[in-house]
Amino acid sequence: MSLTPSTMLPIGTKAPDFILPDPTGKQIALSDFSEAPATFIIFMCNHCPYVKHLQKQLTEIAREFQDKGVAVIAINSNDTENYTDDSPKEMAKEIKKFDYTFPYLFDETQEIAKAYRAACTPDFYVFDGDQKLAYRGQFDASRPGNSLPINGADIKNALNSILNGEPVSTDQKPSIGCSIKWRPGNAPEYFGNY
Repeated sequence: MSLTPSTMLPIGTKAPDFILPDPTGKQIALSDFSEAPATFIIFMCNHCPYVKHLQKQLTEIAREFQDKGVAVIAINSNDTENYTDDSPKEMAKEIKKFDYTFPYLFDETQEIAKAYRAACTPDFYVFDGDQKLAYRGQFDASRPGNSLPINGADIKNALNSILNGEPVSTDQKPSIGCSIKWRPGNAPEYFGNY
């Protein structure tokens, strides 16, 4: 399986705005969370083994930080014609199965993935209270098969730093996983490096 790393969007980038539907068709906008002290955005999907590897812990950490006021938003940008396991119908099942407390949105045009320069699933972004990028990279050092604990250390450190008014560490390692499944002919230029 060929692995794809994060593109590492420049720190300080303003979060690109979006309005996307959840599997029920409800529209959710980034601006709905403008008062949050931090915003945690995850590009993910249903079928990727790298997402499945940390799904339980991701759900727990999302809930923990939502309780502290952090906005948590997941986005699926995969081509669902060729990857039917990632369809909105299947997304609805994942929401129920894992009891997601955060919106899980569908980026059918893949334009939001492009705006964030997302490359892999999972791909993680943490924005500060002004919705400026403070962290992008891995959830933690655990990967399928490396037996390291799945604890979300990198994400937790970034979110706690923002909530405590401290600078976020600049030692940020790319996330790695399956490539976003671009629709035929839709892969962005930056993706050509992989």
